[in-house]
Amino acid sequence: MKWDDLANEPCSVARTVAVIGDRWTLMILRDVFLGIRRFEDFQARLGISRTITAERLKALVDEAVLKKVAYQDRPLRHEYRLTDKGLDLYPVIMAIVNFGDRHYAGEAGPPLLHRHKACGCDFAPVMTCSECHAPLGARDVETRAGPGAV
Repeated sequence: MKWDDLANEPCSVARTVAVIGDRWTLMILRDVFLGIRRFEDFQARLGISRTITAERLKALVDEAVLKKVAYQDRPLRHEYRLTDKGLDLYPVIMAIVNFGDRHYAGEAGPPLLHRHKACGCDFAPVMTCSECHAPLGARDVETRAGPGAV
């Protein structure tokens, strides 16, 4: 399977990886969820070239994960905001953060804590069943063919 063919695979993981599967795109998404919005800020935080920054942001806009919103008229400047589709990536990013915190944070602990605004408590993301709300782990799930299977 070639990288350019992933978007056409009959697999939800492959199609998603085709959009967000490179390291710079994931780092841009991390930064968007941390409140970064402007091109120069992405570039400065990531230390990558203008070309790579522009390519990744354009791809996320083309996929409707981000949208460009003008914040200045003269000269015209835009910032990048998450769309509803982009906001749906939050659990994915939080799962990666949780994995990193558990396995790579080091002795000092995680670099960032996440606090639930409603209750004021720090939390670790937990995946639960949408029907019975029981916590889910890999050994608790089985798969079967869905309507999109070929």
